[in-house]
Amino acid sequence: MVDKCIVVTGGAGFIGSHLVDRLAAEGWRVRVVDNLSSGSLDNIKHLLSKSSVEFLNLDLKDRARIDDAVKGAEAVFHFAANPEVRVSTVNPDVHFSENVVATFNLLEAVRRHEVRSLVFASSSSVYGEPEEIPVDESVPVKPVSVYGASKAACENLMHSYSKLYGINVVALRYANVVGPRLRHGAVYDFIVKLKKNPRELEILGDGTQTRSYIHVSDAVEATITAWKNTSSRFEVYNVGSEDWVTVREVAETIVNVMGLKDVKFTYKPVLHGVGWLGDVKRIALKIEKLKTLGWRPRMRSREAVAEAAKHILQELASNY
Repeated sequence: MVDKCIVVTGGAGFIGSHLVDRLAAEGWRVRVVDNLSSGSLDNIKHLLSKSSVEFLNLDLKDRARIDDAVKGAEAVFHFAANPEVRVSTVNPDVHFSENVVATFNLLEAVRRHEVRSLVFASSSSVYGEPEEIPVDESVPVKPVSVYGASKAACENLMHSYSKLYGINVVALRYANVVGPRLRHGAVYDFIVKLKKNPRELEILGDGTQTRSYIHVSDAVEATITAWKNTSSRFEVYNVGSEDWVTVREVAETIVNVMGLKDVKFTYKPVLHGVGWLGDVKRIALKIEKLKTLGWRPRMRSREAVAEAAKHILQELASNY
């Protein structure tokens, strides 16, 4: 396998770096492409001494250099994006440029270099506010955030490229992925807040927002499984756990992991109890389609959150 190159855009980011770990362990030659706007070289520094792992500090918005990213690629895993959903509320052009424009540029390079396989990190946010949960892949895509809309737009671009140019595309709609190296989202925010003030925790929303959480190890296994077992031109899979929890339950789990007592929760809801404009009150995914390929998550939501919190606390402690 060492003569074949796999490209991972956003490979210095949270999920991307764990995917690079897995591909390198399987013996692939891996080219990591990242502009380090949200990723970090610390996430892959243990791999950079390997001759099989190459790093390119490259912005996918730079069309003059993008051919360097995909030249000679067997497959491209596209995980580069701005991951902060809340950014789209106040600065929507970030998600348009970082997600949609960057993806279009990448697709053009993939077309020019005749890369046959593309795996895309999409999001459960494409579903918006579904009437019932959990949702399967047939539910209409109706995002309520610019972030979700940008992911849906990328899926549509990929669908057209798969039909026009014969590119095999796997789009993975991830639930909330948590684990080591996570540096955004509620789990990380709660830990940082509680380290600053272990007596009180501010929770955006009314605490009843409902989510499923999947550990990054399960998410990477799902990603590899979908890639290796999908032969159709364009396929979409939900990637999540088999249950869901409230944001308050997430906070309680983290408080327990940190060994804290009598923490006061204060809530800051807007609209119908969400945390910010574009936030979703209830979302959870049906994963039966992906399970038919032989994959199933090892952890449920609370367990994934607890494991993630333990690792993040260790990482933050080692940085001091």
